[in-house]
Order: sequence, then structure tokens, then C-alpha cells
Amino acid sequence: MSSNYRNNLLTILGPTATGKTSLAAHLAYRLDGEVISADSRQVYRGMDIGTGKDLNDYLVNGIRIPVHLTDLADAGYQYNLFEYQRDFLKVWYDLQQRGKFPVLCGGSGLYIEAVLNNYKLVQVPINEQLRSELAGKTLEELTVILKSYNPKLHNITDIVNEKRAIRAIEIADYCSEQNPENENDLRDLSARSEGIEGTGNRLPITDHPVIRPLIVGIQFDRETRRERITQRLHQRLDEGMVEEVRKLLCSGIPPEDLLYYGLEYKYITLHLTGAMKYGEMVEKLNIAIHQFAKRQMTWFRKMEKEGTIIHWLDGGLALEEKVNQIIGLLE
Repeated sequence: MSSNYRNNLLTILGPTATGKTSLAAHLAYRLDGEVISADSRQVYRGMDIGTGKDLNDYLVNGIRIPVHLTDLADAGYQYNLFEYQRDFLKVWYDLQQRGKFPVLCGGSGLYIEAVLNNYKLVQVPINEQLRSELAGKTLEELTVILKSYNPKLHNITDIVNEKRAIRAIEIADYCSEQNPENENDLRDLSARSEGIEGTGNRLPITDHPVIRPLIVGIQFDRETRRERITQRLHQRLDEGMVEEVRKLLCSGIPPEDLLYYGLEYKYITLHLTGAMKYGEMVEKLNIAIHQFAKRQMTWFRKMEKEGTIIHWLDGGLALEEKVNQIIGLLE
């Protein structure tokens, strides 16, 4: 069915708690398609409630809609943008070959941009000599070194711990030596690559398909969005989100590894390790999620300023109405 449309990818984006998953699943049902997750944390196994995998949303009229790019790595691993772009392309090609319409759905703006704009990512090799020179330095010292390469440190996850900071320096050092002709191809690579490790193969740029996306954003007014975020947080706590994090910790994952994932996993870990009482945890987590939603919208607005066309729909519309409007845009 995908050949019937000018667009070969439908993207559903928006801030957290806007009902993207259910909408994407219903669209995939209508389009004879499958969903591709664009969520940087849903790639981890065992991180289900906190990341909002919402598996029941994929059941439409008795049919379970397939979803890709979830449960790819064990919790504790630091999956990165390069891997996501590679894995997305594998799924996209597979869906094209099987005649299934791809519906990309999520709120991770960087991941979405990477596949829509074909970021030219490189796999930075390990520099053992540099790592040896940096070994033993404090996080503060490493931060100063990293800022010497790029004073505008956009990605604070690069300095969440010493290992992460060393890798970011390694990437920045590699980029400075390459001196690419087009800086935009490698701009902010330390932030975009998010800790790429290893020496595996990467898809050549010539293998990137021509993607013609229809991009639809779901939004609510500010007050409604705040109410939905708070309501969903309490719902997930009732569903056992604290127990989910406790299980991850009991499985041997170090607390600092869960802190890296932020939001639910950060604050619940702080609570479970005794650094924060339950009531304080809920309050601060709620505030953090609201702030996160604002950052998501800022990112999407930035995409628009840079030329990305996003068709915004009122999240308060009935599900069927939203589906019909989006199908109309495709046609």
C-alpha cells in the first residue's frame, strides 16, 4: 500500500503524554503498516513502564500492530544515535520490501531528525593513547578539556560520569583532526553520537534512501498538557514503575547507570537508594517531566525554523478524526 502515496514515511511526533502511540498504531492499521519507535529509551529491555511502551496501545480491532526498535539492548547499555540510524534504515528497507507503510512515532527529536535528514554520522575509533592520558582525571577536569574543543556544551549527558566524558573528548578530538570540509556534516558530533563505541561497520552515505516524510505533530494547550503529564505519572506509579526500577537495580545494574537515563529512572533510583523520600521524588519527577515536555516542543520548533514542515493537530480531537485528517494529508 505504501506505493499509493507520494510520502514513503509517516512521522507522528510531539511532547510526552500526547497520545502518539495509540494514534500511530491506528494509522498503521489503516495504512497496512507497522510502527517504528523514535524513543531513545524504549530501546532498552526491562524498561517498560517508565519509558511508556504502552503495549496495549498496539492492539487495534483485535490485531496487534508490529512495533520496531524497542527492546534492542539490555538496560545499563548506552545505545547511541549512530546505532539508531543504522537500525532504523534496516527496518525501513525491510518494510519497503514487504509493502508495509512505515509509521515513525516518538518524541526524541534528535533521533527523528537523524533519520529524516540523513545525518552523516561517523563511527569514531577508540584512541587508547588519549584514554591513557585522560585516565585518573576528575569529572571537573574532563569537563574543562571537553569545553576546550566546543565551548558550547549542548549535551550534558556527555559529562554525566568520567567514562562518558572521556568518550566525548575522544570524539571531539577525532573531529578536530578530521577537519571536515562541511562542518554541518559533523556538527556537535560529541552530542549527536552519544558515546559511540566499537569498530563495527556503518552504512555508507550512498546507501541512505530518499525519504519523503509526512510529519504530523500532536499538541495540547499548556494547561491540558500539564494535567495529562501529572495524571500519567501517577498512573504509571500505580502500575508498578517503582518496582520496575527496583528490579533493574536488583539485577545488578549500578545506580549510576540508571541515573544516566534520566527522568523516571533517575528520580526513582534516587528514592530507592535513600537519597530522596517518596513524596519528594514524585514532586521533583513531575516537575522534571513538565520541563522535559517544554524542551521537546522547543526542539520541534527549532526543526520548523530550520525548514521542517510539521502539520500540527489538536490532541483533543477524537482519535478517529485525527486518523482521518492524517490520511487526508497523505492522499
